[in-house]
Amino acid sequence: MSALTDPSPAPDRPLGAFGIDIGGSGIKGAPVDLVAGELSADRARIPTPQPATPQAVAATVAQLVDGFDLPPDLPVGVTFPAVIQHGVARSAANVDDSWIGTDVEAVVGQATGRRVVAVNDADAAGYAETLYGAARGRTGTVLVVTLGTGIGTCLVVDGTLVPNTELGHLEIDGFDAESRAADSAREREDLDWTAWAERLQRYFRVVEDLLWPDLIVVGGGVSKKHDRFLPLLDLRTPVVPAGLRNAAGIVGAAALAADVAAR
Repeated sequence: MSALTDPSPAPDRPLGAFGIDIGGSGIKGAPVDLVAGELSADRARIPTPQPATPQAVAATVAQLVDGFDLPPDLPVGVTFPAVIQHGVARSAANVDDSWIGTDVEAVVGQATGRRVVAVNDADAAGYAETLYGAARGRTGTVLVVTLGTGIGTCLVVDGTLVPNTELGHLEIDGFDAESRAADSAREREDLDWTAWAERLQRYFRVVEDLLWPDLIVVGGGVSKKHDRFLPLLDLRTPVVPAGLRNAAGIVGAAALAADVAAR
């Protein structure tokens, strides 16, 4: 079983860790209080270097980490916008294609001089929501969906995380789903909330027919305005906004790194 298969906290998990969220425009990081599931210091952000090659991104991550006074053995978790299998990137979204086939954990670990655990960005957010957020204590099948530049998904079944689901790339009505239903599509096409909700309705109906989830958690920056669009959806599955909002990736990466360190 991989480190991603059990989101329950390990009994001897460290009380703190450091989480880093690597995105196409910015790299963000902060220490995390793993008891409360909150950032324990202000988040730092450095623009993502262009081109976002492995060496350039790893150097930027090291710069960010060095900006904090961290114990040398503090677990470090990194989210990455790609399919991650055993620490290796198998795709690349909003970063350089040279990441494909690169061992993210090894490259970032060498640059920072620390042991690093890498995870898909949507899986990190879902992991955090399962431990601390809107899905805490829920059993059955939970689907966490992040709406942003694309659509990220995380599937948790009876407390077990199914990594790299990539359900934002389902083909629906002849289109890649995220090309029409992501928050970026709403902004790009200047859709009002009702028009965008119609697209979300179509997307979520297909997903719930495939998975029959017990709960859908909606995250991403637009979840701050969940009252504008979630009430417009007519689904059989309960839909709730994420509890951790934009902190979910950092918190989830830190929690995962701590769990790995405890094993």
